[in-house]
Amino acid sequence: MATCHPPSSGPVVLVAIDIAKHRHQALIEAPDGRRRSLAFANSQRGFAELVDEVKRHGHPIEVAFEATGDYHRGLAWFLQKHGFRLYLVSSVATARTREALYNSWDKNDPRDAQVILHLLKTGGTQTFHDPYVSGSYVWAPSIPQYASPASCSTRSRAF
Repeated sequence: MATCHPPSSGPVVLVAIDIAKHRHQALIEAPDGRRRSLAFANSQRGFAELVDEVKRHGHPIEVAFEATGDYHRGLAWFLQKHGFRLYLVSSVATARTREALYNSWDKNDPRDAQVILHLLKTGGTQTFHDPYVSGSYVWAPSIPQYASPASCSTRSRAF
């Protein structure tokens, strides 16, 4: 079972990111409640654009995102290296919250960023830990029976 983090108790900049393959959609909320939407590329240049935008507020930064394939990994590593607190949002929580808030299954990037921001503000996230950054990644050798495509059969067989 996931543990949720409590809502922040001081002035913080909240950033909700809807992850995609080529362009991410971020919703940035300043401590005074003003919001700004930012679309940025899934590249180091795009990541730097986001960092520059949120650091100008001068407050601690909390970032939440929904893990989508492996597309979040580069961004998460970049943001962790810049000292941001990262939180992960469950895709199921995002879908259920979207349905509850908007009474709709309609999915689009700006709306998903709003849903992720809502979950970040209410504490419905988990602290993100990157195993590569923390050093807890354990490499396991591949299973010998699947080591090469030639060893795989197109017919099903009993094991």
